[in-house]
Amino acid sequence: MPRTHSALPSPAGPVRPTPDARTALRPAAVTVDGGFWHDRRATNARVSLPQGPDLLESAGNLHNLRLAAGTAEGVFQGAYPFVDTDVYKWLEAASWQLADGGGELLAADVDRIVALVADAQQPDGYLNTWFQLVKGGERYQDLRWGHELYCAGHLIQAAVAHHRSTGRPELLDAARRFADHIDSVFGLPGSGRPVDGIDGHPEVETALVELYRETGERRYLDLAGYFVDRHGHGLLGGDAYCQDRVPLRAATDVEGHAVRQLYLLAAAADLAAETGDAELRAAGERLWHALTATKTHLTGGLGAHHDQEEFGDPYELPNERAYCETCAAIASVQWSWRMALLTGEARYSDLIERTLYNGFLAGVSLDGERWLYVNPLQVRDGHTDTGGDQSARRTRWFRCACCPPNVMRLLASLPHYLASGDEQGLQIHQFVTGRYATDRVRVRAETDYPWHGTIAFTVEETPSGEPWTLSLRIPEWCREFRVRCGGETYDSPADDGWLRLSRTWTPGDLVVLELALEPRLTAADPRVDAVRGCVAIERGPLVHCLEQVDHPGGGLDDIVLDPSRPLAVKHRPDLLGGVTTVVAAGRRRRIPDRGWWPYAPATGPAAEPGGEPVELTAIPYHVWANREDGSMRVWLPTS
Repeated sequence: MPRTHSALPSPAGPVRPTPDARTALRPAAVTVDGGFWHDRRATNARVSLPQGPDLLESAGNLHNLRLAAGTAEGVFQGAYPFVDTDVYKWLEAASWQLADGGGELLAADVDRIVALVADAQQPDGYLNTWFQLVKGGERYQDLRWGHELYCAGHLIQAAVAHHRSTGRPELLDAARRFADHIDSVFGLPGSGRPVDGIDGHPEVETALVELYRETGERRYLDLAGYFVDRHGHGLLGGDAYCQDRVPLRAATDVEGHAVRQLYLLAAAADLAAETGDAELRAAGERLWHALTATKTHLTGGLGAHHDQEEFGDPYELPNERAYCETCAAIASVQWSWRMALLTGEARYSDLIERTLYNGFLAGVSLDGERWLYVNPLQVRDGHTDTGGDQSARRTRWFRCACCPPNVMRLLASLPHYLASGDEQGLQIHQFVTGRYATDRVRVRAETDYPWHGTIAFTVEETPSGEPWTLSLRIPEWCREFRVRCGGETYDSPADDGWLRLSRTWTPGDLVVLELALEPRLTAADPRVDAVRGCVAIERGPLVHCLEQVDHPGGGLDDIVLDPSRPLAVKHRPDLLGGVTTVVAAGRRRRIPDRGWWPYAPATGPAAEPGGEPVELTAIPYHVWANREDGSMRVWLPTS
């Protein structure tokens, strides 16, 4: 595979391919300064991130680091061996925010916690407070559940973010010491390393690739390749749960723990980019297709089983028992972005859009203070919630607090996932108000997307007399669109999802993209048993749902939508911070009471025809669970 545009630099962000990487595209620099994502990121910066240190203090994470550093007394706090990662993910999020203007208080918190991490590290580079404090210094004896390398991976990612954002070396030095220690311990038999093993939770692999990209140290890339290729060889017992049943290169389906699978696949994409490994690239393309064709919920959510947080079988996509962990949505974005850069194909950014606006964003409340670990597509009438990490109600924090700081770091780094560049020009993957730039061109965008479908692009900087291509992704959901540019109109994208406008541009040139946002009804593949006979309401990139609070007089389990009646759009500036709702016609069924036995012969009456007419108000799924508790549903029966 040829190497492309090696001269183009990549801006600071979570994925920065080396100049020799075999990628079709490189991340472009984006500044988001208005509109939908600016507001959500502002809440993250103003509310969520500043609360991080206090929450980490109250949960004991920082206390554990002080114990390991010898500057405090007491006992280890926390129920899991991987609580250090909550600190590292917060540090990564805060570091990306500092690059975007985080303020003095955030910078001081980062400096304080970075120093604490360095103090807790042992002289040989090892760092894991659980094993240092609870297990008496025991190391790498429980790779299936101990998560030592998982923790190391998040430390490395935080360090790369800190170094790219601030230029300071302290955390990067600590990460390199840990990586060097790992490199001295793990390797194939005969390599001279004492341990041939993998971690039960992939994460260190993609972190090591990024550490290689940041430092130029080839050992880190080789170590990442070793870990990726040792999955599937029975080192952890051969279970699908931790991606140890089948080597990734031979796998035909995603399986096991959803987050672990996706983190491993993100690393495989990174390795394919840096090494040109065609077999890893083919595996990524094959498994991404299997994921999206048979195991992805309408919201972009992933994971069918609460038990072990796993994918289910193909087309096993339940509603009220959907797991759809927030971290899995984040991992999906991370993997799809790497595949988009590797291949240049728009389909990966189509999934990113769907996931960002739905499966991911539902994970954090509008006020930035409460979280969802799991994101079901239905909460039944009379639902009893026992709380905890798997609650269908928003929670201030979790015992396993992986999701909140994970949301923080994706929101803080979100501009990185919006655009790319190559030798031909600039590609707009996601639509925001702000500026998109490569080293040669800069384009300004104004939009109220996703509430409205018009995005206006103004060329601000362009090389004089040199043609280049502005590529606009036409979303897969969009059936009608129009682009106006220089007196011409375009409405036919290329087959690969990109509309490419190639010309010699001048500053001030205007391109207007108009995407039709008519609401639509969506039906699932008939093999998805859970929603056969149901439809969902969508508008643009947004999946909608019903909440009980908008439908007084009863619950939602007896609601039937009338698909023959038109859908109407109503903007509600007074509702949930200002949203556009979809209004539909439906009925509340009169279901006869069957007494002590809820079943009847198939030929008998199921529900009386007709029923009470009711106007249905569908809100964007990402804003559900921000008012009073009650039932919710995405998929609506039509009979």
